Amino acid sequence: MKYLKFLSQCQILNRRNSLQASEVGFGFVKYGGSSRKSLCTRSEDTVLKDFMEYLDALKNYEKSGVPKSAGTDSDEGFDLGRMRRLMELLGNPQSNFKAVHIAGSKGKGSTAAFLSSILRAEGYSVGCYTSPHIQTIRERISLGRFGEPVAAKALNSLFNRTKKIIDQAVELENGCISHFEVLTAMAFTLFAQENVDIAVIEAGLGGARDATNVISSSGLALSVITTIGEEHMAALGGSLESIAVAKSGIIKHGCPVVLGGPFLPHIECILRNKASSMHSPVISAYDTGNQSKIKGISIHNGRPCQSCDIVIQVESEINLFIELFDVQLYMLGSHQLQNAATATCAALCLRNLGWKISDRSIKDGLQHTHLLGRSQFLTSKEAEALGVSKPMIMLDGAHTKESAKALVETIQMTFPRARLALVVAMASDKDHVGFAREFLSGGQLEGVLLTEADIAGGKSRTAAASFLRDCWIKASEELGITLVHDKMSDYQELFNDQLDCSASTIQNRTILAVEASFLSSMKIADQILRKRTGNGFGIIVVTGSLHIVSLVVLAVVLLSLHKILPNIASKEREREREMERCVDDL
Repeated sequence: MKYLKFLSQCQILNRRNSLQASEVGFGFVKYGGSSRKSLCTRSEDTVLKDFMEYLDALKNYEKSGVPKSAGTDSDEGFDLGRMRRLMELLGNPQSNFKAVHIAGSKGKGSTAAFLSSILRAEGYSVGCYTSPHIQTIRERISLGRFGEPVAAKALNSLFNRTKKIIDQAVELENGCISHFEVLTAMAFTLFAQENVDIAVIEAGLGGARDATNVISSSGLALSVITTIGEEHMAALGGSLESIAVAKSGIIKHGCPVVLGGPFLPHIECILRNKASSMHSPVISAYDTGNQSKIKGISIHNGRPCQSCDIVIQVESEINLFIELFDVQLYMLGSHQLQNAATATCAALCLRNLGWKISDRSIKDGLQHTHLLGRSQFLTSKEAEALGVSKPMIMLDGAHTKESAKALVETIQMTFPRARLALVVAMASDKDHVGFAREFLSGGQLEGVLLTEADIAGGKSRTAAASFLRDCWIKASEELGITLVHDKMSDYQELFNDQLDCSASTIQNRTILAVEASFLSSMKIADQILRKRTGNGFGIIVVTGSLHIVSLVVLAVVLLSLHKILPNIASKEREREREMERCVDDL
């Protein structure tokens, strides 16, 4: 009901041409490299009702979880032949454009955003396909020179034209066509239809058996492998080695491959051996000749950014060189600097292959890259909509121990004296104890509020908040850290005992609590920080999943609209009365 109400409110607002996004403060509505703003990205989605219902009827592994070994190049892996047959029925649209294919455990979405922004800065029409989405499924497919989500009418029109073909494929495959396969097929068909100059494609799971891996060597400009970590380990064979093998499946014969890194030596060896067997040149973005560094943090347009130097000097099968100084990255952290360097190497590799890409476009593209839910700070207006007055609110979809560590390091680098209150919701198939351990060992926590968020629209993969509490307690015991924990239904007593104590008098004592509502969790986190830090600096960090980030973003929109709509109605009534007075005067 909230979603339907949201859509109707958006439609009302879209008819008010005088209302600007700046009145609401929707600074978060930005897409990989585009600085354009949209008041409500979901307002068009009523057009997609039939399409969304069709997708919902298909198997959705994001919602249900991926079967064991499904991403491996084995008998247990996904049937890539099924995807190839679907694409053949659609006329093999993936053969009509050049593509950069990006795989990796972490950083592939950010790297795709950086590279797409660079290419658009040069003036290319770029198709970009990524997952998951934050506000609307249209975010997964962007087209053209501005990086905005595909228009709902364009996506719906394509669905209506291709539905019979997709129905045929579903019947031929005995109903086994998946949600992700259909969406991937639609993206590739749109890219061909719109005649994009180049497409940047993020793999969904692994690489070898991923639905995106229908791109042939003749259609591939280059492949990129960002990192190798423990994400989706069971689905990718159970070891780092099997994960590396699965992701190396995107390397095609004779096509260059950019390695992000850093990698463990034996993992990098697996990737290089696969490239060698495919006669593919290798470019390392983590090469010793690369001297990228963060020089400092500043505030631009009300948001923190990091000033960086990016120096690439690769002497291998393909020689690359660039020096970029004082690059202002809104994507924060050393891991994002590495993603930017990886995207820069990919751009230089494309330039080596004959694509026109200037140093200026590379710098501009990097500086104009934004992604929802990656070290993202809400504006003061957005925070006020959530009922938070003083602390800053940071949104980050970190959900592994590696990404949690990167987030902690980013916060310590950006705001070394800040005290934190976390609002955490996670999927059930993650390393919850390892995730908690990284935050607890950071030493900045005042409170942790554990809540829940649907994963891909369902609860089957949602980790119960009570289970998360047990994981945080276990992590704290391993580290020798004392937690004060209770159910937040009785939080007032807990507050009376703990909130008036300063951090110095209860060192290493963090409030840990379970709260069913994420909005209540935000308000309680606000109270914890205001009580425990006094005049100090606090940050509420919403993390654990991009799905909890999505809930917060939607809540900001809904709550802001709730405040604005009465004002609009009041202004409309006043305008009508003024017109009536004018008529009476006549």
